[in-house]
Amino acid sequence: MNKTLKTVLLALAVLIVGLGSFAGGFVTGHLLPNGSIPSLEAPAAPPEPFTPAPDQQSATPEELQALFAPFWEAWNLIHENFVDQPVDDVALMRGAIDGMMQALGDQHSTYMNPEEYKQANESLEGSYEGIGAYVDTTADYLTVTSPIPGSPAEEAGLLPGDKIIGIDGEDMTGIDAELARRRVLGPAGTTVVLTILREGEDAPFDVSIVRARIVIASAEGEMLEGGIAYITVTTFGPNTMPELNAALAELMPQNPKAVILDLRNNGGGYLQTSVEVTSQFISEGVVLYEQYGDGTRTTYEVIPGGVATDPKIPMIVLINEGSASASEIVAGALQDSGRAKLLGMVSYGKGSVQNWIPLSGENGAVRITIAKWLTPNENTIHEIGLTPDYPVELTEDDRKADKDPQLDEAVRILLEMIGQ
Repeated sequence: MNKTLKTVLLALAVLIVGLGSFAGGFVTGHLLPNGSIPSLEAPAAPPEPFTPAPDQQSATPEELQALFAPFWEAWNLIHENFVDQPVDDVALMRGAIDGMMQALGDQHSTYMNPEEYKQANESLEGSYEGIGAYVDTTADYLTVTSPIPGSPAEEAGLLPGDKIIGIDGEDMTGIDAELARRRVLGPAGTTVVLTILREGEDAPFDVSIVRARIVIASAEGEMLEGGIAYITVTTFGPNTMPELNAALAELMPQNPKAVILDLRNNGGGYLQTSVEVTSQFISEGVVLYEQYGDGTRTTYEVIPGGVATDPKIPMIVLINEGSASASEIVAGALQDSGRAKLLGMVSYGKGSVQNWIPLSGENGAVRITIAKWLTPNENTIHEIGLTPDYPVELTEDDRKADKDPQLDEAVRILLEMIGQ
């Protein structure tokens, strides 16, 4: 092994230990039978006591050397015995981190390699190349959370809950959903054929989608009939607040009589952005609580200075099955505070908070669940979702006919409230 590369890898191992996560990920591996599987030629001999090399010992804190002995033993056995040499040490290191995150048993705590981390940030920053859909990679199959408005995915008719069971004719059964996600991504102008399993359909069906450069407008606004300000927020990223502020700066001087905030198919984003968005519509109070594993909590309160906080102006928030995470924070806070009513369908139900922590040396990032969040009334929505005050369905027939009964009903209710 190249001496410089070896030194870098040892330093990375020390860094991972310093983060306090590495040991927990490999306890399970340490308990597995050692040398219990025979080779094809002869039974395996009982393992000799193993002592890591001096440089491996020195790279491991003294109090963890006994725990990490099996790791270094496996590392050395790979380099001494694996048939295809030389092995890729960087891939081994990243694979170890990936296994460590999986060992936590939390579907939302994952490792993102450098390319995945780049793509994840691009989708929040407003543009990337693909089909334009938020997806859940924690299920057996890659599952659509919500198509992005105006995207190839939406134009092709993909719906929240659609399971992608095949890609370009290849069965995705048993294939990690994250690997499936990477296969869906691709250069703009190329075509991908997805085999979709949809609840209520008798059989799977194929959808052909031409990938595109997806440009996401975080927030937009317009004035509807009867003086109703209609605001759409599609994600919670770095561009959301500037775009929302611009929309409000145009709408509020027109003295709207009511407000609709559309969070349908909003797959979430940054927690802090959700607090900032909520604060534009509530003058004071709690936005959410972050509840940690040790019983402590952090309270996020409204940021003063919102421009659409007048409680005399009635408000409805539109949600559906694709409203998740940060969008549920906003909708939950507005509902609990009494500032707005919710209309639509039960939301997705993602009530945990992840930190994206980049690793040194441009080796990607770990996404770690640090807490679960509660609404101001201390309700949890994790795997439950938010229940709308006005349940209104939007069917596939409605979509094909370009109808929006949820928006229509919100407008009708608000016009009735303001006496029109």
